[in-house]
Amino acid sequence: MRQPPSIDAYGDGGFRVSGVWRPGSLLILDDAPMDWPVASLAALTLNALQAVIDAGPVISEFVLLGTGPVQALPPREIREALRAARIGLEFMSTEAAARMHNVLASEGRRFATALVAV
Repeated sequence: MRQPPSIDAYGDGGFRVSGVWRPGSLLILDDAPMDWPVASLAALTLNALQAVIDAGPVISEFVLLGTGPVQALPPREIREALRAARIGLEFMSTEAAARMHNVLASEGRRFATALVAV
């Protein structure tokens, strides 16, 4: 198992993850950070979270979703698909989600993090 990555900073359109600057939105799945092509909550589609759904609840108990500068309700299609896959959903502003990611990772929780860049 990999060491969970830490989110060291966010803003200016990207994230510093374990010391490495990553421009754009971010998906962390199975402790692997990757680019995530979602520029806003309005652009979030089921396809953007398909890797999380395919990995299933063994890899991720839930998705920690950073919705951008403010907390907003994700689209119904997303909520229903995750529920059907038995994957929980926690959503909050990207700022709050970036901080929460580090807390949950330090506790050894199994989750995916999907953050819309701010």
